Amino acid sequence: MIKMIRDATTIARRNMIRIGRVPEVMVFVIVQPLMFVLLFAYVFGGSIDIPGGNYREFLIAGIFAQTVVFGSTFTASGLAEDVQKGLINRFRSLPMSRSAVVAGRTASDVVYNSLSIIIMSLAGFAVGWRIRGSVLDAVVAYALLLFFSYSFSWVMACLGLMVPTPEVVNNATFVVLFPLTFIANTFVPSDSLPGVLKTIAEWNPVSTLTHAVRVRFGNLPAETPDPTAWPLQNAMLYSLGWAILLIVIFAPIATRLYQRTGKR
Repeated sequence: MIKMIRDATTIARRNMIRIGRVPEVMVFVIVQPLMFVLLFAYVFGGSIDIPGGNYREFLIAGIFAQTVVFGSTFTASGLAEDVQKGLINRFRSLPMSRSAVVAGRTASDVVYNSLSIIIMSLAGFAVGWRIRGSVLDAVVAYALLLFFSYSFSWVMACLGLMVPTPEVVNNATFVVLFPLTFIANTFVPSDSLPGVLKTIAEWNPVSTLTHAVRVRFGNLPAETPDPTAWPLQNAMLYSLGWAILLIVIFAPIATRLYQRTGKR
């Protein structure tokens, strides 16, 4: 275990160096979250009414949730690129723990998401967002976001080790993550969605993540009715359950795929 942690830390450090060396990574980590906050706060904020609340405060938790989920694509694209360049074969030839490469990749992406959340928080404060809850509640909310993003990174690790080229990653992740983050309460209340979409949104783990974070930040509008769906009534538990389930299922699969993957 100690050797695995040491090897994973080395891989994570190698991945984090890319933030300063690869402009595309810097854009995603810093520019994209900032753009989303400003876009929704100033362009759409005036046209979306949230009864009993401030849309900008309602919005930020949704952007947090969307960003950490999309941030997991770093894992997929990074591993797919390493496979294509033959680095995975080199890693496997070294006396390293077999799970260290994937574990290091997912750990470094938590750092990426942490930077994104810091940028978004500062941008949110600039446009009027405030944390109304306690310091402890805020820490719990941030920790939940990062743990949820970590669990999704394992799903994306499997994808990155399965796709034929890094270029396929963007298309594959878009098909999965776009509906997951938009058929949810990220940008509008789930009650405003019609029929089946409302039901899907209520059971969507991204919705429960967003709801749990809003509650912890104290950003839930005063006139928001109590949720009737069980997942939203137990948003923290449901979100943690999903995160743990994803890690339990996909971490072993990703490790096995790493062992079987060769240069394409």
